[in-house]
Formats: sequence, C-alpha cells, structure tokens
Amino acid sequence: MATTEAEPEYPNGGKRFAGRTFLETKESYVFGAFPIWHPLKLVTSCFILLNFLSIGYPSKEPDLEGEALVQLLRTLNDSNGQIRDWNYYFVSPCVSWSHVTCNNGSVTSLSLASIGFSGTLSPAITKLKFLVSLDLSSNDLNGPVPMRFFSVPEFNFTATSLTCGSSLEEPCVSSSPFPVSTSKSRLRVAVIAASCGVFIVLLLGFAYRYRHLHRLKHDVFVDVAGEDECKISFGQLKRFSWREIELATDYFSESNIIGQGGFGKVYKGVLPDNTKVAIKRLTDYYSPGGEAAFQREVQLISVAVHRNLLRLIGFCTTSSERILVYPYMRNLSVAYQLRELKPGEKGLDWPTRKRVAFGAAHGLEYLHEHCNLKIIHRDLKAANILLDDNFEAVLGDFGLAKLVDTKLTHVTTQIRGTMGHIAPEYLSTGKSSEKTDVFGYGITLLELVTGQRAIDLSRLEDEEDVLLLDHIKKLLREDRLDDIVDGNLKTYNRQEVKTIIQVALLSTQSSPEDRPTMAEVVKLLQGVGLAERWAKWEEVEHESNQAFSLMSQQYVWPEESTIDQEAIQLSKAR
Repeated sequence: MATTEAEPEYPNGGKRFAGRTFLETKESYVFGAFPIWHPLKLVTSCFILLNFLSIGYPSKEPDLEGEALVQLLRTLNDSNGQIRDWNYYFVSPCVSWSHVTCNNGSVTSLSLASIGFSGTLSPAITKLKFLVSLDLSSNDLNGPVPMRFFSVPEFNFTATSLTCGSSLEEPCVSSSPFPVSTSKSRLRVAVIAASCGVFIVLLLGFAYRYRHLHRLKHDVFVDVAGEDECKISFGQLKRFSWREIELATDYFSESNIIGQGGFGKVYKGVLPDNTKVAIKRLTDYYSPGGEAAFQREVQLISVAVHRNLLRLIGFCTTSSERILVYPYMRNLSVAYQLRELKPGEKGLDWPTRKRVAFGAAHGLEYLHEHCNLKIIHRDLKAANILLDDNFEAVLGDFGLAKLVDTKLTHVTTQIRGTMGHIAPEYLSTGKSSEKTDVFGYGITLLELVTGQRAIDLSRLEDEEDVLLLDHIKKLLREDRLDDIVDGNLKTYNRQEVKTIIQVALLSTQSSPEDRPTMAEVVKLLQGVGLAERWAKWEEVEHESNQAFSLMSQQYVWPEESTIDQEAIQLSKAR
C-alpha cells in the first residue's frame, strides 16, 4: 500500500533541459558523476538509451553461464588474482571475459593453463552445456573429477593432481577418460527420463491429494450467495464479503481514494463497528501478475509479523475482484509528510525522521534475515513507508516483493520499481537480491534528510544533478551540509545528519558487494564500525574523482569544430 506520490514524467526522445539531455541524466545515474560532455561517454550513449527504453519490457534472461563460471573460479581458488574480469553482475562472458571462447553466444572453450590455481574443480562445470574444450594444465589442482560431474569431450589436465577414471585413482592427463558407448548412453538416458516421469506423476498426485484434504480441513470461509469464486484460505485472516467492502468504501467513491499502489488503488473505508481501514483494490486481476500479486502479498504479509511491517487484516475475493484490507494509517506515508502536507499541517521534525530511519531498517532486516525464506521488497521508497498513530515506520506495499531461497539470488524477467530507487545491477541485468533493497533504503535515507524526491527534473533549471544521489555527493564535496538538509527542519543534530548521510552513501555504492547488509546498516546507524567504512569510502571516492579529472585533461575538445569548417569539406567522402 502506498499513498499518492506523483512520479516525474520522463521526457521522450532525449529532450534538452537547461543544456543537458535526459540521456545524459540516465548516464549519470548508471555511471556516477561524470563530466557532462565527456567524449568517452558518447560511445555508451546508444547502449544507455536502449537500456532505459527497455525498463517497462521484459529484460534479458539471466546469464547462467556467467554464474557458472564465477562459481567455477571460486573453487579453483585464483589466489594470485590473475582473472579479474569475471563478474556476472554486468557483462556476458561472451563479450569481454578473458580466457573464454564462445560460439553463437555460448561458452565453448576455456583456456586456463598456468594461471596459478590451487583449488578443486566445481560441479558448476556441468552448467556449461556447450563446453567442448577445457585446459587446466599446469595448475596446482587436486581432488576427483567424478564421471557424473564431468563430460567435456576435450580437456587437458596435464601437470595437475586431479584424479579421473571409475576408481577415481587414475591421474588426469588429456582427452576423455570416460569411454561410453552411444547405445548404452542412450539407454541410460531413456531409463533416467522414464524414472523421472513416473516420480513427477506420483509427486503431483500426492500434492493434489494433500491440498484437497487440507482444504476440506481448513477452508471454512463462506461468502454472500451468488458469488462464484475459486476458494482461497489464508489461516485466521478475516474474509470480507463484497457487500461489506462496497459499504465500507461508499461503493468505491473517488473521494475515498488515499493512494495508488503497484497493482491498484487504495481507498479509505469504515467497517460497521466504526473501525477505519485501508482497502486495496487490485485493478488488473485479469492481466499477467494480477492473481499472482494477490496471492503473493497475502502470503507474504501473513507470515511476516513485525512491528515495522504492515499487518494484513483480511481480504475479499469474487470471480472478478481481489481486495486486501489493512489498518488505516492516519498519518499516511513518509512521502506525504515530506512533500504533500496541506497548509497548516506540521511536518516531521528531526527526531521523528531519525526514528523512521531506524524503524524502516529494522523492518527490512527482519525481511532479509529472520524469515524462513528471504523476502525482497524491491520497491522501497518514502511513499511505501507508512506512519502509524505514533509516527512509527511501517513498511507497506509488498506487491513487488519476492520470496527467494536463502541460497539463491532472484532474477526477474521484468524490471519493477521506481526510477531513482532502482539499483544499477537490477536495472542492467534484472538480478535482484537483498542488496537491491539496501540501495533503495539508502535513497530513502537521503529523502528523509533532504525532503526531496529521488529524481527531480526541476534541478536542471539550476544546472544541478537530476538524481538526488549525485546532487548530495556534489554538495558533500563542497562541504555544504546546510544546503543538503531539508529547509523545513528548524533544528537538527548535525552529527546525526552526517551519520545518516554516510550510511546512505555506503548503502548506495554502485557495486552490490560493497554495500552493507541490513543487519550491518542497523549497526552503522548506531555508529558501530561507521568510521572505518566511511574512511574507506572517502578514499575510493577521492581516487575515482582524481582519475576522472586526469582523464578529462587528456581529452580536451579543440576550439575548432566541424561547425566552423566550410561546407565543401563536409561534403567530401568520409
């Protein structure tokens, strides 16, 4: 659930604002605070534009071969650091990874001889389905290469301690040690496939029987007569009838709309006992994701119970409607309190903002660390942090959240979230993890301090950075703390403000590995370990700024340009 917060309209076609194009604004978001007219950036402009235009469309499938290579490198133990460009967060291994040969976009050969490895061979090698050649010779590798883990037809393990063969005692040299006849191999595959098919059928039958019995035992909800619907049971949550929802919202009166979430509008409602509630009506039930969104949000919120998470009261289902019912938050959202107050309403003071920062951190820490399966919010922003009667932070709108196994990183085929809050690796690869939430939390901290939006095109008029993150970094370099803090704050603790800003910038580093976990964020907010991490951040930032400054001096545009040349020169072949 989220209160109304108008997101900025993005100009089409790279329309120029105050001497800058929106394409350059997008570049600044992905690559940091580069000089606006830096000639090296021209090379990346086309790629960035295509990436930006694809936000609302399905993104590229995850590069499983890249993940497999990273897992392989991890067990091979590259202690000498000879391979530094294998990073599955960014580029396909077929584009620029060293020692890798590809054919038709798939990895076919790995030449890793004499690298200085000192580990073992990972089972991840089996994920490289098109690998036909592997050279690991002259490396200090040891351990077995079991037949079931390895079937590459051509390999070279000379001068290693890897063992092959059926007894796992024969040293590996070169060529395949596993001669298997084609007929036997096909027969074995057929037997395995048939066995798997029988097992799956039995498993599905058991699951259907269990679910049927479970429903007979627990599905005790009834709705008003005539409402034909699929039965859904969610424990002790109250199931409202459609008539109750209509009466509570005055038949979904427009005057009762208090917000708009990712999948529908939110209405203020009053139950027969005068209890005020917030009623979320999913408006895209028939579209892809609508029904899944309903079941996901109900399941997530019903199992995630924490003082800083929104509590679900109940739900309503019909053949064409899905409704969620929450407690009504009289103080609405942080976004409302920061930017949408009506005349005469008092805004958030600094102690309240600090309490909101801690509350949101505790809520996210619970989702990431204390659920049986991790819950990734994926759209954390000021509009999705609600405030109860005591102005305590409550995280809402789990419509974009995902349950993921604790050992996996979730990859989605569609980018979800709000521009300005989306982590770079999620924007470019579709790969989300707890660190994408950490990035969104860092941006939210900056919103709390400044009162500003994550993206504000009006800053272009003053030739400032559109992205709040870049804007804050610039002001911080100029030691303009007072210009960073929200002008509506009459008093504030300067040291506490600095702490919040430092935690925010640590949480929004471009590389997800460099960001703290939410458990670490909670400690950093308390000052534990902050000085050391901040000193390291400043050192890296300083080196980065120096490198860009030096690069800018090397590429200075000459005063002469093609604009000054004669027309006949431009008309020649070139």
